[in-house]
Amino acid sequence: MQKESRKVREFRRREQEILDTSLRLFLEQGEDSVTVEMIADEVGIGKGTIYKHFKSKAEIYLRLMLDYERDLAELLHSDAFIKDKAALPREYFAFRMSDPERYRLFDRLEEKVVKANQLPELVEQLHQIRASNFNHLKGVIQLRIDEGSLEDVPPYFHYCAAWALVHGAMAMYHSPFWREEIGDPEGYMQFLMDVGVRMGNKFKRRKEGEGGAPAKV
Repeated sequence: MQKESRKVREFRRREQEILDTSLRLFLEQGEDSVTVEMIADEVGIGKGTIYKHFKSKAEIYLRLMLDYERDLAELLHSDAFIKDKAALPREYFAFRMSDPERYRLFDRLEEKVVKANQLPELVEQLHQIRASNFNHLKGVIQLRIDEGSLEDVPPYFHYCAAWALVHGAMAMYHSPFWREEIGDPEGYMQFLMDVGVRMGNKFKRRKEGEGGAPAKV
């Protein structure tokens, strides 16, 4: 029984090594330039061993994306968010924007596998995890709306605005034109995260009679 347990642990360890190595190679060389043979050589195993873990390179793509969404799910359900829901915006933006190269890679990979109709069952699983994350975030956003911290609009307005900010930021980060114009990309990304954290906050308007003119809306 113990021997079988070690075998399972070794199988999982090697599988994770394949995924980590694949991600590094995809980021360094582009997914189209990376072959299964290259991944196997980097890991130090035979090509056939790769296929004991994954049916194809497309499955590696999807497993990487699934792990990414699961990592977000784990973050959203962490004790930090349960105790301090106001921390959610900053952590969400930090998660999505901290690694622009990986974000762009996964966006590109998803478009490829969906367009080619590859492994639809794993694509559906990916979308289910994403939908679960979305619904969880909507619930947290609704609580913050109810307590008066956020503007009273449908919760998905807030979430979709956050997604649009992240997606736009990633597009600008990788744009040849904007990369020349933005001299401090790290500072700019931090600025955008700060904007994202404040985005949708309910404005506190001065009441008439408290001195000074009412704040402009």
